[in-house]
Amino acid sequence: MDKTYDPQKTEGEIYELWEKGKYFTPKIIWGKKPFTILLPPPNANDPLHIGHAMYVVEDILCRYHRMLGEPTLFLPGTDHAGIETQYVFEKKLKKQNKSRFDFDRITLYQMINDYVEKNRGIAKKQMKQMGFSLDWSRERYTLNQKILKTVLETFKKLHQDGLIYRAEKIVNYCPVCGTAFSELEVNYVEKDEFLYFLDYGPIQIATTRPETIFADVAIAVHPKDKRYTKLVGKIAIVPLINKAVPIITDEAIEIDFGTGALKVTPAHDATDFEIGQRHQLPTVSCISLEGKMINCPQEILGLYPKQAKEKTVKLLKKEGKLIKIEPLHHAVGVCYRCKNPIEPLLLPQWFVKIESLAKPAINVVEKNKVGIFPLRFKKIYLEWMRNIHDWNISRQIVWGPRIPAWYCLTCNPEIKINFLDKNKKPVSGQYKELKNKYPLEEIENGLQTLSAPVETTYITKESTYCPKCKGSYFLQETDTFDTWFSSGQWPLTALDYPNSEDFKYFYPTSVLDTMWDILFFWVARMIMFGLYLAGDIPFKVAHMHSRVVDVERKKMSKSRGNIIDPIEMVDKYGADALRMALIFGVSPASDIVLAEEKIRAMRNFANKVWNASRFIFDHQSPTKNSSKTKHPDDKWILEETGKVAKQVTSHLDHYRFDLAAETIYQFFWHTFCDQYLEMSKKRREEAQTTLLSVLETSLKLLHPFMPFITEEIWQIARTQNLELKTQDFFKEEALIISPWPKI
Repeated sequence: MDKTYDPQKTEGEIYELWEKGKYFTPKIIWGKKPFTILLPPPNANDPLHIGHAMYVVEDILCRYHRMLGEPTLFLPGTDHAGIETQYVFEKKLKKQNKSRFDFDRITLYQMINDYVEKNRGIAKKQMKQMGFSLDWSRERYTLNQKILKTVLETFKKLHQDGLIYRAEKIVNYCPVCGTAFSELEVNYVEKDEFLYFLDYGPIQIATTRPETIFADVAIAVHPKDKRYTKLVGKIAIVPLINKAVPIITDEAIEIDFGTGALKVTPAHDATDFEIGQRHQLPTVSCISLEGKMINCPQEILGLYPKQAKEKTVKLLKKEGKLIKIEPLHHAVGVCYRCKNPIEPLLLPQWFVKIESLAKPAINVVEKNKVGIFPLRFKKIYLEWMRNIHDWNISRQIVWGPRIPAWYCLTCNPEIKINFLDKNKKPVSGQYKELKNKYPLEEIENGLQTLSAPVETTYITKESTYCPKCKGSYFLQETDTFDTWFSSGQWPLTALDYPNSEDFKYFYPTSVLDTMWDILFFWVARMIMFGLYLAGDIPFKVAHMHSRVVDVERKKMSKSRGNIIDPIEMVDKYGADALRMALIFGVSPASDIVLAEEKIRAMRNFANKVWNASRFIFDHQSPTKNSSKTKHPDDKWILEETGKVAKQVTSHLDHYRFDLAAETIYQFFWHTFCDQYLEMSKKRREEAQTTLLSVLETSLKLLHPFMPFITEEIWQIARTQNLELKTQDFFKEEALIISPWPKI
């Protein structure tokens, strides 16, 4: 053996050995229980970051169960990642002084697709560098045609079952990203702002958004608020526009906030929208999809809301309608991608009725048919699921599968469309105004967005004729699916649901490992879809792993400049050192404080394993009776080895990867090397078989955590021609399939 271990020299060759031997590709053995983990598909928009290195948790489990002799599938894949990918790509366009609006959707889609295909290859290479034992023969991608077919069929089934509907509701809209988001994708940040008290004639109101008064349709007070009993049913006057609106009562009003009177603006606030629905109030919008002011006084028209607020306050003050201003500390919704303010806007969107899907997903977790670990996340899951709202699956972006609904233009000539003509010039307007000037084919080819009222006639599959008017002119919905609509079906689509052998054998999967921050985004939706489509849970355990943070316990991000590049660490210290650093000393679902010093320390441990093995292999001649030694030192170390094997096994079975890693680390370095190895030097030949036996077990216990160095040592042992009949591991072709230590 070389005097020092060089991971750069060996890791690539070892991974090739594994791939060539097809050790990651399980055979279907009917009657034998498999172990299955599906890789949480990384986004296809960028190379992997340090968070993706946490796939080591899944790899540890898969290598462990593979050594237990179970048919083990660790299935890889990547996610097209909808808005995430388009947002990253648009930032690249911005650097070129371009935007998405410079391209028709077909061209833009292809540009993003080319970008994604390049990055998918990079991510695959990186996963191999980190030693993940994935079955690449089964690799999947969420935009594969077979997967897309299943996703679209799910939409049609939901529609047929009455669980899909299109409605105009308040949505969380980001004017910068140009799309709506679910409530889960809105971040709330604490801000110091102001509460503005305004004069509405007979009543005063308090609001944080004076710029939206132009969309007010009522003033609401609590029915038990005696201050306003005589005013209920009267008229208030919206300042600046002198609009008369009714004073109504609603129990949603907080008596103690502000003046206890609320301006009702259904088109720009979720609570106001619900009040408007209860009282059949009209809706008026004063902020457009571009985030600019509309339906307002000329001085404010076209301004962004922040500018409009400043201008409106000045006008209110000038008109004597601004009574006072008080400071207010409150939470404000911002886009989780671009960090700009979210605008609650009224838009026609596609929704999934969620109640009937949520009930069985609650039931299986309550009854522990799906275990959630750590246990504290079970309570969080159940609380959220019991208060779940209908799911908005519409996204106003290009990248991703389009919702399979087609609008009949004969029935609905008022549909508004935006497209690029054959000269790449933008055109906007209603179809009835444009149909004689532009052929439908040109509109389709250059289509960017489509806006149709709620009552528009649509069909859910392509057809020659409209079932209502027998017309034959259609345009497909331009909204794409929320990314989680397709990734929520991942356990099904990745295994080629419903009729493949893989699906019938490997579903339900064994463990789903992910970070706790997407418990609702992803985990809950997979459970709902698995039960709805397959009639069975998608996985038996949902394990929430830890979050990687820097030494100041801040989440790593490119904007903060505190990112650790996992491949840079692999190149510097080896994959095994990084893997151990991510597991060692990290309690379940806690933050991982990862610094380069910790990775370096684990590189030192790898060197310890190497040097101890070299020391043992340098002496190859045990005495004839060494395998039957009764020396107390040998008995002691063999007993300790057995204890450690039991402890590591138990820790892995209970998802305590930290304790498993710490146990084998402490045993190998301190018990085996510092104590027994030193003891054995005085009777080297007699102890040699025991040394080899303990090393064999240690390599097996270490292998799930440090696969490269353990495999390299194993392969060296196989080629040393040691004539030791007791050393079964010399006969194994690869450590990855060697039996787990008996306990």
